[in-house]
Amino acid sequence: RLMRYLVTGGTGFIGAALVRRLVGQGHAVRALDNNFRGAPRRLGDAAAAIEMVEADIRDAKAVRAAARDVDSVLHLAYVNGTEFFYEQPELVLDVGLRGMLNVLDACRAEGVPELVLASSSEVYQTPPVVPTAEDVPLSIPDVMNPRYSYGGGKLACELMALNYGRRGFRRVMVFRPHNVYGPDMGWEHVLPQFILRAAEAVEAHPSGPVPFPIQGDGSQTRAFTHIDDFVDGVLAMLARGAHLGLYHIGNPEEISIRELAGKVLRCMGRDAEVIAGAEPPGATPRRCPDITRLRGLGFAPKVGLDAGLKPMVDWYLANRNLRPIREKKSA
Repeated sequence: RLMRYLVTGGTGFIGAALVRRLVGQGHAVRALDNNFRGAPRRLGDAAAAIEMVEADIRDAKAVRAAARDVDSVLHLAYVNGTEFFYEQPELVLDVGLRGMLNVLDACRAEGVPELVLASSSEVYQTPPVVPTAEDVPLSIPDVMNPRYSYGGGKLACELMALNYGRRGFRRVMVFRPHNVYGPDMGWEHVLPQFILRAAEAVEAHPSGPVPFPIQGDGSQTRAFTHIDDFVDGVLAMLARGAHLGLYHIGNPEEISIRELAGKVLRCMGRDAEVIAGAEPPGATPRRCPDITRLRGLGFAPKVGLDAGLKPMVDWYLANRNLRPIREKKSA
């Protein structure tokens, strides 16, 4: 049946992709975002079909008003991007925890029957088992490391959503996306940074292998999920997910960072000379999801990294002028 959705973080990379798909299916959508990291351009033609609320997720009154008369809240608003984890951990936690409480309070006050929370693979930090299923223990290895402001905040949000959700809701679900990528995903993530650094290196070295420094020795692995597959995963949850269900959304196609750097340069027609460097504290050596649970809802990833990476590289090369010059300031 057609639904009325509120999508917080609706002009973010994954939020906007979800909004576009929901609108395409005929649902009524209201999006809330303060556009600190979001960009209304991502909504495309869907912008004319939705109700846009420009507000901070920490504004309790605005969040409650946005939750009025909706059937479901998809809560994606958060400060993402590794640069923010290290440089503005207070901001990351403030937006995450105040935002989660405001959403829960708004849902209860307005009688919203369904809440879906976007968590993160960062709640594992260093998973004890790889590929990793949803039921492994979660941990924060070092509370003094600001990097864990993100994963720790997401872990706390999961606890709040799933425990507040035990009463007063028809359905509460949590999903943990794993390294979602695609054109216009932002500027503070591994792939966009690799692409921009690679472009500069290619310009500085017009022939021969391109020197490309990385953090660590490149043996670290990740599993990247194309944005179209991500949206398919959320829709599978919305259609068939269980109350208090927790689901990985990902693609178990694992790749090393060294191989990833090579693929980025090959998309530009060049070979990479990968140069190992110091590894930042808190880096995770290996991360790859077990998606058995989501497969049980009918999900299957369709876009492999080789198919998804080239259009993303082309987008960033063509849109380098959109990169923000951002001062270190609050949202």
